[in-house]
Amino acid sequence: MSEHVLIVGTGRDFPARIRAAHPGARTTVFCRLDSVGRVRAPGDNARVLGLRDDAPEQEWVDLAAAVHARDPFTRIGTFGERNQNHYALIAEALGLTAHRPDTVHLVHDKRAMRARLSEAGVDSTAGVRVADVDELRAFVRRHGLPCVVKPVSNSGSAGITKVTDESELAEAFARADGSYGDLPNAGVLVEEFLDGPQFSVEAVSEAGEHQVVAITAKFSDPATFVELGHVTPAPLADGDRDRIHAYVGAVLDALGVEFGPTHSEICLTEKGPRLIETHVRMGGDEIPALVRDATGVDIDDCAARQTLGETVLPAVRATLAEPRPPRCSAVWFVALEATGVLDRVARLEEARALPGVTQVTLLAKPGTEAGGLTSSESRVAFARAVAETPEEATRAARAAAEHLEFTLKTTSYRPEAI
Repeated sequence: MSEHVLIVGTGRDFPARIRAAHPGARTTVFCRLDSVGRVRAPGDNARVLGLRDDAPEQEWVDLAAAVHARDPFTRIGTFGERNQNHYALIAEALGLTAHRPDTVHLVHDKRAMRARLSEAGVDSTAGVRVADVDELRAFVRRHGLPCVVKPVSNSGSAGITKVTDESELAEAFARADGSYGDLPNAGVLVEEFLDGPQFSVEAVSEAGEHQVVAITAKFSDPATFVELGHVTPAPLADGDRDRIHAYVGAVLDALGVEFGPTHSEICLTEKGPRLIETHVRMGGDEIPALVRDATGVDIDDCAARQTLGETVLPAVRATLAEPRPPRCSAVWFVALEATGVLDRVARLEEARALPGVTQVTLLAKPGTEAGGLTSSESRVAFARAVAETPEEATRAARAAAEHLEFTLKTTSYRPEAI
C-alpha cells in the first residue's frame, strides 16, 4: 500500500518534500479555515480540509476519522506549533505514530513543563502561573527581582517582560495576558530571571535516543527578548558544550520526547544550563539553514523522512563525524525604530553582494505598518552569511542587514484634525 500522509496544519513546503522523498506518496492537508489560503499548491494534495478555529477538538478527530475510514492514512505529521494538540489527539485516535498528547501538553504549557522538570530533578527554576497582579507580587516577595513575566503559551518572543521594579508588574501582567501569534491565551507565568548567555539547541531524536546537532548562540534585545541574530556553532568551551548536550538529553527524556526534531532554548547560568523553553519542532529564525550551512545536516529533511517512518539518526551522526573545514553561519535581523508605513527598500542587491553573504530577504512588503520591536513579527528583513569563525560570520550578516535602507511614510500634520 502506498503512503498516505495526513499533514495537520498547512505544512509549509513539507507536503511537497514528503511526496518527493517517497514517490507515490499522497498527502492530505487538514488545517484551520483561516489558514487554507496558505496551503502551497493545494491541488497537489489528495484533499485539503478546513475547520473553524473554534471547532471542538473532537470535531477534528471525527473528521480525520471519517476520511481515514474511506482512504486510510498510513502516517501523520505536523510542522508547526499551532496544530500540535490536534495532531497528537488525531494520531492517538487513529493509531498512528506521533508525539503523545501529554508530551505536547508539557511542551506547550510552560508551567506544566516546569513542574515535570522539577519532579524529574532536571531543573529547579522557580515558576508559577498567576491569576492576577497580587499573585505576581506574592511571587516577587518570595523570590525577589528581577523576574520574567510571560504568556504560558507563546511564540515569537511575544508578551515577555523582564521586571526589575515592582512598579512594572501591572503592565507586565497585562502584556502577557493575551493571545499571541497562533496560540490562544493560556494564562500568565512568572519565572525567576536566568542570568547568563542564551543558546538554542537543535536535536534529532529517534526511538528515545537524542542527538544534539548544533548549539546556536543568540543575540536578543535586552528589553523585549526578541531575537536579533543567531550564529552556529556557538563559541563554547568543550566542557560547557558537553554539559549542554547532557542537560538537553535529560530535558527531552523528562518530557517524553521519543522522536523528531526539537528546538530547546537555554540559559547557561553559573549553576549550569537552565531551560527557557523547548519545542517539538524545528527552530525558526532561519536556524535550520544555519545548521545546514555549518554541519551539513538538513533538519527539515530529517523531519520529512521521519514522518514517513524512515530512520535518520545514523546518517545524522555520520554527517556530523565527517571532517569539514571550519564553517560558521549567522543571521541578523532588521528592526526599525521609526514608525510608519514601509514605502521602499534600497541597496538590497548591494547587500547581497557583500563578502560571505548567502541570503538577504525582506520580511515586510511595501505598504506594511512597521516600527518598534514587540515580537519576531516586528522584524522587516534578515541577512545570512558564512565565514570561518562565529565572530566573522556574525559581522558579515550584520553588515549586510545594516546596509539596507528603508523609507517610511508617516502621517502628515493636518491642522483641521485638531
